Amino acid sequence: MRYFLSLFFILTAGVFVSAQTISPKFEFRAVWVATVANIDWPSKPGLPTEQQQQEVIDILNMHEKLGMNVIILQVRPTSDAFYPSTLEPWSRYLTGTPGQAPEPFYDPLQFWIEECHKRDMELHAWLNPFRVALNHQQPLAGNHIAFQHPEWILKYGNSLYFDPGLPQTREFAAQVVKDIVSRYDVDAIHFDDYFYPYPLQEDFPDTASFAFYNRGFLPEDKADWRRENVDIIIKMLNDTIKSVKPWVKFGISPFGVWRNIADDPRGSDSRAGATNYDHLYANIIKWQENGWIDYTLPQLYWQIGHPLADFEKLALWWKLHTYDRGMYIGHGVYKSDPVSEVKEWTQPGELPKQIRLLREIPGIDGSAFYSSKHFKRDLMGFQDSLMQDLYRYRALVPPMPWLDYQPPQPVAKFKQRGRTVKWKVRETDFELDEPYRFILYLSEEDEKLNPENPEFIHIILDKHLDKYKFERINQKRKKYEVRISVLDRLNNESWLSPPEIIRL
Repeated sequence: MRYFLSLFFILTAGVFVSAQTISPKFEFRAVWVATVANIDWPSKPGLPTEQQQQEVIDILNMHEKLGMNVIILQVRPTSDAFYPSTLEPWSRYLTGTPGQAPEPFYDPLQFWIEECHKRDMELHAWLNPFRVALNHQQPLAGNHIAFQHPEWILKYGNSLYFDPGLPQTREFAAQVVKDIVSRYDVDAIHFDDYFYPYPLQEDFPDTASFAFYNRGFLPEDKADWRRENVDIIIKMLNDTIKSVKPWVKFGISPFGVWRNIADDPRGSDSRAGATNYDHLYANIIKWQENGWIDYTLPQLYWQIGHPLADFEKLALWWKLHTYDRGMYIGHGVYKSDPVSEVKEWTQPGELPKQIRLLREIPGIDGSAFYSSKHFKRDLMGFQDSLMQDLYRYRALVPPMPWLDYQPPQPVAKFKQRGRTVKWKVRETDFELDEPYRFILYLSEEDEKLNPENPEFIHIILDKHLDKYKFERINQKRKKYEVRISVLDRLNNESWLSPPEIIRL
């Protein structure tokens, strides 16, 4: 019986959400917080712990007010760590000195997770798989893995990279990911577009690893070998994550063009100078199609109507390649500027237009914005558009039925006394069915409740609570119906409770 109930939820949720494009109940609303070169946080290296933590709180308060529900935090920008690790040294971008812990000591990643979860935001831990140093002249910490295994490291341009062609470097990256997933309550592991680096005039120096580990590829097929190297690590990382915590998501944010149609009939109607497949050796749609990742978040940092890479055309192309996995779109909020040389980015309506466009495309379920610091400056009213219109009503991160399709049990008891409601949950031994949060819905007594309309959501409450007291709404003490539902950690929702009548 439970299977049929859950199947009903999956089918009807899609009907309701697609019918209601103005403000969906389920929508991915994320912002990237970059730590490399102190782009977003901390504002500069070496700040005292208290100041670092206050900056975190200020960032999260801002994005909570804007309506975001996911923070994508860069925790491993260059084979370093924003958390205590036995595998990699503390990041130079945190303290100013590679390998030096914050003072007074605290765990930045744990602090971010706790503060995000307080605000009902997910924390997606953003890692770079192969980058070792942006500048090879920057000193590395004395305990860096590069000194133990210099044969793993390649210099390309001015930067240092792990050689993706070595099984050892892929295994090391998997160890780093396993360590994070094992020790922290992260909601997802997230990689961006940097696999093999963007090409320079010189060829990437992986001749030795190709000679030893070519797996039968011929020299003329070296590009396919590189792509397979990335395929291997993607599948390995997904298997690693799911073996530790099956509910932790794995997402990739690729460059916005997979391939141009001039190079592949399956490609997009674009003329990008670089592509995932041909230049970064990342066959992203293969990973989505094979179920090796849980979501794709292409970086469409162009305006609608761009002559070489049109936001609208690319969004419609990516919609064709969801393969029943999550598909969200990245926006280049950093480009919005009244003095931009590109006319569209001087217009206050460009970003709102992009969000509304995505809401009309079935299969695309949300947005992410690069990057956090730009929400502190003049965006020509975009912040107000989010708060007062586009993100006026809060949204839940979309469920992922391929990870868990069964909703949790509804509450066992739900009673009202005065302006307070109390409830009791049902016990379960299955982690994915444990109550994670509660939704209280409120409607006037003679008003028909639509639980798929976020306007009826009064509040979302933490799993540790078992009661809630309403504030008075008006002097006349009108009658309202209040209902409660249970969310699990992947936002599968239980049946609603029968209504309780409350005077507010």
